[in-house]
Amino acid sequence: MNSTIIYNGTIINEGHSFKGYLIFDDRGIIRRVCHGTPANEIIANCTDSFDAGGCIVIPGVIDDQVHFRDPGLTHKGDIATESQAAAAGGVTSFMDMPNTKPPTVTTDALRSKLMRGREVSAVNYAFFIGATNDNLDTLLKTDFTRCPGVKLFLGSSTGNMLVDNEKALNRIFARVPAVIAVHSEDEATICANRERISAEYPDGVHIALHPEIRSREACILSTGKAIRRARKYGSRLHVLHVSTAEEAAMFSNRPLADKRITAEVSVHHLWFCDRDYERLGARIKMNPAIKTSADRDALRKALSDGRIDIVATDHAPHLLVEKEGDALTATSGAPMVQFSLPVMLEMADMGIFTRELVVEKMCHAPARLFGIRRRGFLRKGFAADIAVVRTGTSYTVTDDMALSRCGWTPLAGTTLHNQVIATWVDGKPVWRDGKILAETRGQAIRFELRKTR
Repeated sequence: MNSTIIYNGTIINEGHSFKGYLIFDDRGIIRRVCHGTPANEIIANCTDSFDAGGCIVIPGVIDDQVHFRDPGLTHKGDIATESQAAAAGGVTSFMDMPNTKPPTVTTDALRSKLMRGREVSAVNYAFFIGATNDNLDTLLKTDFTRCPGVKLFLGSSTGNMLVDNEKALNRIFARVPAVIAVHSEDEATICANRERISAEYPDGVHIALHPEIRSREACILSTGKAIRRARKYGSRLHVLHVSTAEEAAMFSNRPLADKRITAEVSVHHLWFCDRDYERLGARIKMNPAIKTSADRDALRKALSDGRIDIVATDHAPHLLVEKEGDALTATSGAPMVQFSLPVMLEMADMGIFTRELVVEKMCHAPARLFGIRRRGFLRKGFAADIAVVRTGTSYTVTDDMALSRCGWTPLAGTTLHNQVIATWVDGKPVWRDGKILAETRGQAIRFELRKTR
């Protein structure tokens, strides 16, 4: 049986960092994870070898929130282009959101996306099914061994999949036997803010006022309601892209295995703050909005102390022409999947996090939270989803580096010191030497049946 060895690097896995090596076979299964330097005969007995000197070796990142725009919005990106960007960033598995055209709110639409993933995705894939005011029967028939959960928009965003019927919300929280992942902003508050600020600034609303429209109060109110509803019905609630200090304080720091209510934070909410609007404008216009440096600091602390469980990107490509305009007219969202891991490791270099915590929150915890089979860890018998990151060499990000079809990144001009140089998915090399390797395909992610009530 053919095999590949990755050696001479620092392995970061399950809270430990050590000089070591790992071997996986041609079926994409890890066979050995070892400390130290391999004997020459061990290297010679492997069909392929990769010298990871000066690098860290980690499990592939699992991103639980991306918008790959397929189908219907593919001028911005599609599963093929955005999964390649993911591979270039060390992301080996993604979970895509349902606000496409048509929205993924039927069994047929979900099946179609799975078929599309099998045809073109460079990395492993899964797709949320979306909730509406009237599709509960469809949600209850969904196979949640092949779907990570139900996406519920409590505030309108790209795609306008808002669910605002109170009876429908109660039925969803009471009956859905899976993770309910929510975009949490209060729509009434947003609408009132938009009306008031539009009247105050009839000649145009500067991008810096976006967090006053999509306000902290909208987030706090919505997340509080969602948590109370989940507690009432015993739901398995997962709050996406938490953006305020007050929301972060709502979550428990109990071990992940003991939680029924969990939280995610996006990389951009950990990296940027409202002072960056003047420099970057609509490039950092997101929903929920990027808020104050105090919020950013609180989110970083909550990630470290366990109140926030995982890190994701909310990767949402738009063409730059669609980002033109003011706080009312420019589209919200930005591509982040290619640079999320380097940015998180940059924050580790800054002393904000440890590298071990980055791996925990981007690789291990998503696998645990969603019950992903045989992924997220460097363990014997697990899939060889692996990222190798060169450390300590500076480079400046440019728009030209972006593999996303939209062709830009909010990080342009940023100097980073960690760069993904190789990615394997199920033991197949997907990204190496700055190139996507041809004829590589990921697999559909499988989820353990887990008791949610």
